[in-house]
Amino acid sequence: MRILQIHNAYRQRGGEDAVADAEAALLEDAGHDVHRLIVANPESPVAAAAKLAVAAWNPGAGRLVRDAVERFQPEVAHIHNTWFSLSSSAVAAVHKAGVPSVMTLHNYRYTCLNGQLLRDGAICELCVGRVPTPGVAHRCYRDSYPSSAMATVGAIAAQRVWPRHVDRFIVMTEFARKTFVAAGLPAERFIVKPHHVADPGPRRDVPSSSRRVVFVGRLAPEKGVDVLVDAWGKASLEGFELLVIGEGPLETQLRDRAPSSVRFTGWVPPSEVQEIMQSARLLAFPSIWYETFGLVMVEAMAAGTPVLASKLGGTPELIGAEAAGELVAAGDVTAWAGRLRDLVLSDDWIDRAGAAARTRYSATFTPDRAVRALERAYKTAKSKGE
Repeated sequence: MRILQIHNAYRQRGGEDAVADAEAALLEDAGHDVHRLIVANPESPVAAAAKLAVAAWNPGAGRLVRDAVERFQPEVAHIHNTWFSLSSSAVAAVHKAGVPSVMTLHNYRYTCLNGQLLRDGAICELCVGRVPTPGVAHRCYRDSYPSSAMATVGAIAAQRVWPRHVDRFIVMTEFARKTFVAAGLPAERFIVKPHHVADPGPRRDVPSSSRRVVFVGRLAPEKGVDVLVDAWGKASLEGFELLVIGEGPLETQLRDRAPSSVRFTGWVPPSEVQEIMQSARLLAFPSIWYETFGLVMVEAMAAGTPVLASKLGGTPELIGAEAAGELVAAGDVTAWAGRLRDLVLSDDWIDRAGAAARTRYSATFTPDRAVRALERAYKTAKSKGE
């Protein structure tokens, strides 16, 4: 199959960029012909402001997509991110060219200016199902009235264009599907397809042989890493280490208040993260927002490492019924401290949950399952357009 992948990359590489790369490689390995149209947002403030000004509708991006369609003649287009250089004109250009389209909704920007459904450290669904003008009053995009106003215009364009011009939407959880349907997207066009990770192979040692609990992610408020660090200190887990992998705006503050048993690594290459995961006792995933997926949890399960995560959004679906981990109230330091102490000190639970995590990965998140799900999505998009 000839597939045109369209993606607006982020200035700071993140999970969406990694997923787009991984899916392109996966499809090529399966014998598909993939052409990638990748656009990056400008680095300089002046150029970024100019592109943000046309974030609702960028005619140049539409022409770029039309040219790619004419050159490659795809059977289907898979759109990942359009914010903000590509804009909804890229979606309309695919439709006008008569190419069936699939779009992965990696975040909630369709109905929330910051894409997180989070405001002032708490879940916010004020704009779900409506034009997100309250986001301007609350300066939800970049804490700026002008930027939030431009983001609102972009959201209005998406709400007008995407329901009419996208043949199939991919989300990673049933929770996300319900949220987007509440936001106004057609329920019958959704496909729930979790992301995949490569199989690192069975781990050499049982997780209870490790003395290390791991956090992997951006050191930002929405990730709940401050809750985790405070809970770790309260749990008083002598002889164990909390390894915090990542960087972000909270790093200095966290280093200053963390106990000596917390070690910060900064950024670590993905290959090293995988090795660390295969020798970890537990992954902590304390996010306080509706994560659309949480790829690091699947990486942990692939490594046979159990997960302790916030009971929020679609996260319970990822843990599943196989007892691959446990859930804790998001943002509750006392609850996190209690469960950390109970679970980290239980070798029996750690090993049972680690085995269940590996089983959960093999049943749900493998590359083979992902490529078959993508192929089904493309076929249904094509059949809708015929």
